[in-house]
Amino acid sequence: MIELSKNDGIWVATINRPDKANSLTLEMLSELTQIAKDAKAADAFILTGNGKVFSAGADLEEARAGLAVSPIWEELSGAIAALPCMSIAALNGTLAGGAMGMALACDIRLAVPSAKFFYPVMKLGFLPQPSDPARMRALIGPARTKLVLMGGQKILTDEALSFGLIDRICDLESLLPSAYDIAQDSVAAKPDLRAQIKALCSD
Repeated sequence: MIELSKNDGIWVATINRPDKANSLTLEMLSELTQIAKDAKAADAFILTGNGKVFSAGADLEEARAGLAVSPIWEELSGAIAALPCMSIAALNGTLAGGAMGMALACDIRLAVPSAKFFYPVMKLGFLPQPSDPARMRALIGPARTKLVLMGGQKILTDEALSFGLIDRICDLESLLPSAYDIAQDSVAAKPDLRAQIKALCSD
């Protein structure tokens, strides 16, 4: 249920479980984590989904069995954050719950106009993944991070753009082409140069 394509150095990982709102099982998260670790060999990495929802977070049955608090979420977001190449989340729809961690770990976030963003950990009685509040705070500030994590608010795309939670709004047809276009200069650069520039931007 995770598809991987490689084209001219650009790796695209697609969550493909649209009948279940792209909810994530342990098997899917493990596969995504391995792909993200292997993507150190890529010139750029794009993460997207199939259907109207990017991901609803954890599969409900597996969440009840403990997946909601599994360290695999943090391992996945850490692997994405550690990539030396540019990483782009091309959000084809709504992003919810623990799935937000992988998008927060990317360098760039693009989203379709209909997307919504929410992370209802307080309502569900869980702590967020350890690195997610810090990454979110770095993007949108402490008050807005509390709005999402403590207030449980659903953030619409226009508001997400104004907050800095996403970087650009794209129609679905132009979502992946836009991600490819953004990646082009990075793909064409020498690996050590892009890694150094990314490090300078991240510090």
